[in-house]
Amino acid sequence: MEFRKDIRNVAIIAHVDHGKTTLVDELLKQSDTLNARTELMERAMDSNDLEKERGITILAKNTAVQYKGTRINIMDTPGHADFGGEVERIMRMVDGVVLVVDAYEGTMPQTRFVLKKALEQKLIPIVVVNKIDKPTARPAEVVDEVLELFIELGADDEQLEFPVVYASAMHGTSSMSDDPTEQEDTMDNVFDAIIEHIPAPIDNSAEPLQFQVALLDYSDFVGRIGIGRVFRGTIKVGDQVSLLKLDGSFKNFRVSKLFGYFGLDRIEIEEAKAGDLIAISGMEDIFVGETVTPVDHRDALPVLHIDEPTLQMTFLTNNSPFAGREGKWVTSRKIEERLMKQLHTDVSLRVDPTDSPDAWIVSGRGELHLSILIENMRREGYELQVSRPEVIIREVDGVRCEPFERVQIDTPEEYMGSVIETISQRKAEMQDMQNSGNGQVRIIFLVPSRGLIGYSTEFLSITRGYGIMAHTFEAYLPELPGKIGGRSKGALVSTETGKTTTYGIMGVEDRGTIFIEPGVEIYEGMVVGENARDTDIAVNITRAKQMTNIRSANKDSTNVIKRPRTLTLEESLEFMGEDEYCEVTPVSVRLRKQILDKNEREKAAKRKKKAE
Repeated sequence: MEFRKDIRNVAIIAHVDHGKTTLVDELLKQSDTLNARTELMERAMDSNDLEKERGITILAKNTAVQYKGTRINIMDTPGHADFGGEVERIMRMVDGVVLVVDAYEGTMPQTRFVLKKALEQKLIPIVVVNKIDKPTARPAEVVDEVLELFIELGADDEQLEFPVVYASAMHGTSSMSDDPTEQEDTMDNVFDAIIEHIPAPIDNSAEPLQFQVALLDYSDFVGRIGIGRVFRGTIKVGDQVSLLKLDGSFKNFRVSKLFGYFGLDRIEIEEAKAGDLIAISGMEDIFVGETVTPVDHRDALPVLHIDEPTLQMTFLTNNSPFAGREGKWVTSRKIEERLMKQLHTDVSLRVDPTDSPDAWIVSGRGELHLSILIENMRREGYELQVSRPEVIIREVDGVRCEPFERVQIDTPEEYMGSVIETISQRKAEMQDMQNSGNGQVRIIFLVPSRGLIGYSTEFLSITRGYGIMAHTFEAYLPELPGKIGGRSKGALVSTETGKTTTYGIMGVEDRGTIFIEPGVEIYEGMVVGENARDTDIAVNITRAKQMTNIRSANKDSTNVIKRPRTLTLEESLEFMGEDEYCEVTPVSVRLRKQILDKNEREKAAKRKKKAE
């Protein structure tokens, strides 16, 4: 059997924030790829603003580096479970994985999630213990943890013989020794481990073509672009080929353009052969999992599995009193066009119409998946409203099932009791608990997904920001009875439309927590704070102080109000109640009642109670 010794295909996997993208940057810098004039930005692989701000990789990216005559194709994968659909498909495109683990934090749930997918595909792993220069690094224990995780996930003997490289991606150093003082100023140890241990692709380029689409991209110039791997044969620009659709049908088309990857650029190429990772354009309705073959030899590859959505929200056009003031795109036609455009590249997303032409049910892989779509839309100038996220219930063998997630919590011991109490109220079941001996505890829970909606804000306040919570989708299990999670406190709801005043806010701040600064325009029915109790209260924070000609002993200049708690988009989505919407514009994020009028709201609540 022939092999292409000049090429390696590898994916880099890691938990959020373990330094995977920084490592890719260093490999790019230290390879023979970029010329001396190319200044590499920090975290160059994270291309959009949101990725840079949050320090997470949302979309899988590919790059290729040249090292000692070998081309290494590197896929940078998302670490967050909400983007798991991408991870699984990337694993089909590569022959090995580089697992990056933080030398202090060790293995985390997202590492587990991605690694499981890699081991199932029988990929060969290399472990890079990163951040070895941290004073708190514990490399020997971390390697033991990784080995335990491999055994737990059913790795075979060959996969258990993984080489370990110790590195500091931030400083561009690496070594085969776990002693931080023996770090060498080079990434060659990582490159050499890849070339030595990751198998070269089989060279069967003389056989009939098989190319499978694993990821989608979209360009306004050439339309949809299918990214994938040539598993067999050769493909050239101008070839007449068949696209084997998922439903068993096929379409013939001509390959109009082929792209390869080099450094950070996608470059046009004339041909590609078995083992190459490429992008192909020329067919508008190409989709993930479909196979491109010769017209006279239609032989489909096994279909790729795409993770189903577990959470849904209703997206609506904005109909608040302030609708159309701050956004550029506000009509239902524009919002629908944007959601449809998202479907071109995001295969884990679903958009379903409703009875109303102004509302759509959008389903995704989790809160982060949907909130990033909303955030991207508001940055592009869209104005819309969304409802509270709800989990998607499914029937499995005639039983109603709901999604459950595996939650790993790392917290200082002193907050352990409060964490266990609050998450248990959300029907969490403890699976494991380990005390690391340095005042930190790691607890594993199995929690229904609906119990996690809105929990992260509560968790951060319980642990004073010291706790770390990570969760990954586990399985659909029989639905638990009763209400789980949700908000325990009521809202402070404005009765007036106007500008908020310091005097008005002072009058109600002892009732709960205020979300709005003085001098901000609000409307009737808008949520302006959180009540300390579990019921909603109607408040007026636009009240101005009556002017009299009697001089007051405590002049206005001494009035001091507490700092309002300003909610981010994520916090608003978590705080939102069932009878509320979140109004999202390029400038503002507002919470409001679905029924703005107080009397109408009370009538609707009575009707609902009667019906129950």
